[in-house]
Amino acid sequence: MITINSLNKVYDGTTVLDIPELTIPQSQCFGLVGNNGAGKTTLLRLILDLIRASTGEVQIEGENVSKGESWKKVTGAYLDAHMLLGYLTPDEYFDVLRKVHKMSDADLKLHNERFESFFNGEILGQKKYIRDLSKGNKKRVGISAAFFGNPQLVLLDEPFESLDPSSQIRLKKIVEKEKEEKSTTFMISSHDLDHVTEVCERVVLLEKGLIIQDIAGTREDKFEALKIYFSG
Repeated sequence: MITINSLNKVYDGTTVLDIPELTIPQSQCFGLVGNNGAGKTTLLRLILDLIRASTGEVQIEGENVSKGESWKKVTGAYLDAHMLLGYLTPDEYFDVLRKVHKMSDADLKLHNERFESFFNGEILGQKKYIRDLSKGNKKRVGISAAFFGNPQLVLLDEPFESLDPSSQIRLKKIVEKEKEEKSTTFMISSHDLDHVTEVCERVVLLEKGLIIQDIAGTREDKFEALKIYFSG
């Protein structure tokens, strides 16, 4: 699904990301962890072609993201509130996305029903602009938006942050259901070791732009390996 080759990003003479090789197969839930400044968000932005690599390439389904457009049709993402249209209400924003993805009103209704418990009655029909929502509700809107068009690949940056415990659990259930029923591939960057090791079957640890560990196994195995690293 995602193939990374000799990927390097340099800012002002400082290398902030250096990944010789990384492959994420279809339907894998892939976690990305690391301290602040590890390069997690930089990697996500490179995958989405929001910034250009200094050297190397990212491929989605065999297509170089910096040279093609087809990969965008199979990819959904939410990184931060800057990706939202703050001057719209959630209902208006979702209707814009419906048109972009050529969805019918019935399709939109089904989409919103999938996220009904996640929205917790605080998103739709509230006549409140996105810019005026709480951080948690902005995140609910953005995460839901990432799933429009039933993408094969979904990238989420710190999705559990600012969500209450009930919403965190509901989000994990959504991810698990999408993966099981639609073979959706996920890349989830998070500081929350508990959630990321539970929902992701593979976790990569980044430090100063380098891959330090690539961990699979049980949730307990992954959590213990990361706990040892961050405690040391």
